Amino acid sequence: MAGKRAAKRDGAPGDMVTVVLPVDCRIGAQAALQAELSEALQGCAVELDGSQVERVDTAALQLLMLFRRASDARGGTLSWRAGSTVLNDAASLLGLSRILELPAVGPA
Repeated sequence: MAGKRAAKRDGAPGDMVTVVLPVDCRIGAQAALQAELSEALQGCAVELDGSQVERVDTAALQLLMLFRRASDARGGTLSWRAGSTVLNDAASLLGLSRILELPAVGPA
């Protein structure tokens, strides 16, 4: 589960909203993550932090794809603070790295 609150507003509406993806980003965490992503859509700029993701499944990547589309449809901007190797590998395996615009993972 997502655990602590992941969406963080920096101030007034329209400011950058940061959503920290949970360590275990599998189907069990989807309800909490979906709620936080929905809340983040109220802003126009969203930053995703996937640096702590250690487990991810197709459901999580589908949710991120839907979020990307919803953000684009609202004219919002979506950026990544970071993405873990696990997140990048899973997205790459499914051919979603470009669509999600995941950042490259540098050497450890």
